[in-house]
Amino acid sequence: MKISIIGCGNIGSAIANGLINSNLVKPSELTLTRKNKNLLEPFLKRGFNAINDNVKAVETSKIIILGVTPQQLNNVLDEIKDCLTDNHVLMSVVSGASIKQIKKQIGKDIPVVRVMPNTAIAIQESMTCICADEKDSDSVELAKKIFDSVGSTIQISEDLMGPATALCACGTAFFLRAVRAASQGGIEIGFHAEDALYMAAQTAKGAAAMLLKEGKHPEREIDKVTTPQGITISGLNQMEHSGFSSSMIKGIVTAAEKAENIYSNKS
Repeated sequence: MKISIIGCGNIGSAIANGLINSNLVKPSELTLTRKNKNLLEPFLKRGFNAINDNVKAVETSKIIILGVTPQQLNNVLDEIKDCLTDNHVLMSVVSGASIKQIKKQIGKDIPVVRVMPNTAIAIQESMTCICADEKDSDSVELAKKIFDSVGSTIQISEDLMGPATALCACGTAFFLRAVRAASQGGIEIGFHAEDALYMAAQTAKGAAAMLLKEGKHPEREIDKVTTPQGITISGLNQMEHSGFSSSMIKGIVTAAEKAENIYSNKS
């Protein structure tokens, strides 16, 4: 399974590391591209094929993962479209770019799968959303095989890819900010910074694991630790008075709106 990742920035690097750590492919089976080849030096030392030639990357792989920014996408598609064939599968991680827009830009009706992972893919803990045209179901199964090896996947309709970007990709930052805030609270009540961060992160991990492993609703687990006139409910109520849930919801909605409009197929 030869794969090329065009645009090996933060998300591209995370995908590359995740695929190798999952043992799905060997470094020699992955080709990584980036304009600044000096930034690929660490990957070269680990045995990856790291180059700054996108055309060569396409010619040597069947699966092409587009990890560039929305602003770079049109130029990259124009660069590689002539060497794309029916044997290729394009997997796009680019926010806001629809399947129809990508196919129009390359002028070919080859399989295009939109995938939206997050940076936890580097440690095989990504939540990856996948969609494609109905006729490209085989390519969806291929995408699931790849991204199930680095976390969990869910197939959704394309009209939900913008919201998925906000909830899952941007959501990593949102939840990390919540953990950071909890650790800062821990420092204020007496813990050293490194201890407070460790305790907050592990507590967040445990809370999420209960939901995932037992399929419980968050409020059911909250009820278990909120006793009448208790400590937890007093803290929760203070957070809600300050707009904790409302701020999280507004942040996700705002990010989803931005994700829908960040790409333009006008060159």
